[in-house]
Amino acid sequence: MAFNFTAFTYIVALIGDAFLIFFAIFHVIAFDELKTDYKNPIDQCNSLNPLVLPEYLLHIFLNLLFLFCGEWFSLCINIPIIAYHIWRYKNRPVMSGPGLYDPTTVLKTDTLARNMREGWIKLAVYLISFFYYIYGMVYSLIST
Repeated sequence: MAFNFTAFTYIVALIGDAFLIFFAIFHVIAFDELKTDYKNPIDQCNSLNPLVLPEYLLHIFLNLLFLFCGEWFSLCINIPIIAYHIWRYKNRPVMSGPGLYDPTTVLKTDTLARNMREGWIKLAVYLISFFYYIYGMVYSLIST
């Protein structure tokens, strides 16, 4: 049993995916608070916007590692969400700083529903990826 770059990639992906899961959970909780308690949207957006770019960059970094070690299936299952992240950031509201969430429009019913759905879908994808990465790490350690 040898430790190779593929095993290292899956270990880093597991750790990174744990952070992505926490980002997605925080996203869902923040929008649920906006939906139920009518928290201050300015404070919520100020706490969510700084997390957008680190989430996207971490996800892209993990997939660059998969690209470098030739794990094509792991890369392919993440390409749709990376494409969505790029599209979402490209079509974000006009704001003075980085981020996606504009406090003036975040409480609209359709925007709130879309953001909640986005959070749940990202959480599901990251959880499925987490368990797949465990399988990939074990398989790469056993096969070498």
